[in-house]
Amino acid sequence: MKTAIIDYDAGNLANAYRAARRAGLDCEVTRDPEAIRRAGALILPGVGAMKDAMDHLDAFGLTDILKEEVKKGKKLVGICLGMQAFFEYSEEGGHVAGLSLIPGAVVRFPDGPLKVPHMGWNELVFPQEHWIRQGLPERAFVYFVHSYYKTPADSPDVVAYADYGVKVPAIVEKGNVLGLQFHPEKSGPVGEILWKNIAAWLEGGRP
Repeated sequence: MKTAIIDYDAGNLANAYRAARRAGLDCEVTRDPEAIRRAGALILPGVGAMKDAMDHLDAFGLTDILKEEVKKGKKLVGICLGMQAFFEYSEEGGHVAGLSLIPGAVVRFPDGPLKVPHMGWNELVFPQEHWIRQGLPERAFVYFVHSYYKTPADSPDVVAYADYGVKVPAIVEKGNVLGLQFHPEKSGPVGEILWKNIAAWLEGGRP
C-alpha cells in the first residue's frame, strides 16, 4: 500500500519521509491529486503559519481532496501544523478556517510566564489506554515546537496531552483521522516507536 505524504510547501517533508520509510511505510511525497486519490493512506506534515498552510492547500487544489478522501474512510495523519489544520479554525494569522475534520479551534498560548514558542521536550500524559501507546516507556517524552495549541483540551478526541502550564493536546484521534502536535521524527527512540505504531495503523491494523 502506498502512503502519500502531502507536499503543500509547508516544510518538514524530508524528515517526515525518512521517518515514515524507517517505520516500514511505502510512501511518496506528492501534491498530485490523482496520486493522492490512489494512495491507501495520507500524511499531512508541516511547519510554519496556519494561513500560509491553508492558502497553499487551496492553491494546489488539495483542500477539497483531503476532505473527500477522509470522508471516504481513508486514514490521514497530521503532524504539527498538519494536525492544526484538522480543526475548525486557527487564531494564527487572524481567523483562518481549517479543514473542519475534528471540532475545536487552535489558539495562541496565553500571555504570562510561559515561553512562546513552546519549544522542547515534554512528557505525554495518557488519560486512558490507547493503541498508539504500545511499546512506549512508562514516561515518554517528545519534542514540541509551536506557539498555538488546540482547544478544548478535554474533548473526546484528545488521546494524550502535555502539561505546559496549560493542557496542550498532543495526540488527537477521531475515526480515521490522527494528529500529533509534536514532531515524532525529532523525538528519538520514543518517536521511532510512535512511527512504527502509526505505520501499522495506516496499513489497516493496530500495533
